[in-house]
Amino acid sequence: MANAGATPRETSSINLLDTQIAMVEADEGIAVIPSFGLMACRSRKVAMSRLINPVVEIEFHQISNRGKKLPPGADDFIEFLKSFFHEIGWTV
Repeated sequence: MANAGATPRETSSINLLDTQIAMVEADEGIAVIPSFGLMACRSRKVAMSRLINPVVEIEFHQISNRGKKLPPGADDFIEFLKSFFHEIGWTV
C-alpha cells in the first residue's frame, strides 16, 4: 500500500477466508487472499484481480494430526511435493 501511496484508515487482521470475503462484500475494505479462495468469491458481489506487482509466492505447510500416523504412501507424496517445489524454485 505504501508503494501505491495509499494509507489505510483502519487496519484489522481476519484469518477466516469466508469472513474476509464477506467484509469486502459489505464494503468494509479489501482482502488479499490465496488463489484457492477464488472459488469462494464466485457467488459473492466482489471483484477479483491477480497480484502481479509484486509477485506473491505461497508457502507450503504440512499439517497432520499429532496423534495419528500418516497412511502408507503419505511420506513418499510429501517428499515428491518438496522435490517438485524445489525444482520450480519455491523454498520449502
